[in-house]
Amino acid sequence: MSSHSRVALVTGANKGIGFAITRELCRRFSGDVVLTARDAARGRAAVQQLQAEGLSPRFHQLDIDDPQSIRVLRDFLRREYGGLDVLVNNAGIAFKGRVVNVSSFVSVSALGSCSPELQQKFRSETITEEELAGLMNKFVEDTKNGVHQKEGWPNTAYGVTKIGVTVLSRIQARQLNEQRRGDKILLNACCPGWVRTDMAGPKATKSPEEGAETPVYLALLPPDAEGPHGQFVSEKKVQEW
Repeated sequence: MSSHSRVALVTGANKGIGFAITRELCRRFSGDVVLTARDAARGRAAVQQLQAEGLSPRFHQLDIDDPQSIRVLRDFLRREYGGLDVLVNNAGIAFKGRVVNVSSFVSVSALGSCSPELQQKFRSETITEEELAGLMNKFVEDTKNGVHQKEGWPNTAYGVTKIGVTVLSRIQARQLNEQRRGDKILLNACCPGWVRTDMAGPKATKSPEEGAETPVYLALLPPDAEGPHGQFVSEKKVQEW
């Protein structure tokens, strides 16, 4: 807990894949692990469950939709640790070290169902965050107006959101190359697989622990690793975007 400790943070970690990732990081990460959740009571209950297993995560409330909540957490990390070594998921926090954004292979299938024009935009090596946000907003408006398929979008809101996560990861990795190459930060998007969670249901093929394997692999890439970076990773392997 000193300012010299390394720290890993997992967003949305009170259940499912996030909880399993937190458990594994508590076992394997050489530093503090911070479990975050929107609901403080559920987050503290999750911490207590891990403590009963002999693990020692810390808790901090985080609502990734609330800029003030993000700022409070950012200030906590700066005060306690001087920054952040590992971030799993995506909370818009300043970071260093390793960043793992949890996407899905659905992003790949959804991309394949987009029009050629949209595919070209989402695969562009020069797309900006502003342009990506504009495309996401256009999907919302096209869907509201009932013209999303006519405009070249797939018929899956979840798939489009995961396209956004994967493309944002590619953009952020490119920015790191341009602005902070010397910091040796590795940032990737990944697919945990089809995991038995509240959303996927009991018929999914993977347990939360199995779903945590690829995110944890990316979070714990060794200090001298030069990659993967800016990639979409599934089953610990880089996938074509």
